[in-house]
Amino acid sequence: METRPSFKDFKSKALSNENVKKEYDLLEERYKIIDMIISMRKAAGLTQEEIAAALHTSKSNISRLESHNYTSSPKLSTLMEYARASGHKLELHFKKV
Repeated sequence: METRPSFKDFKSKALSNENVKKEYDLLEERYKIIDMIISMRKAAGLTQEEIAAALHTSKSNISRLESHNYTSSPKLSTLMEYARASGHKLELHFKKV
């Protein structure tokens, strides 16, 4: 009987494909940003409802922004407003790869 590959094996094989690796790397950066904004909000002791009120939007928009399944990218102005509402300032840096 053949054993199923582990997720680690599957991931390793998938990432050996250059196109898959490129997309994976792009998602990794996006997930880091999402994790940072969620951490900012929580560190400020704010709920999604409170951030939504500060940004004059709905909780569902904030929930979507903080979701790893969200398919479109937030505007820079949205990230700046979110940072301000949570007591932070957005700084943008570029790093040569």
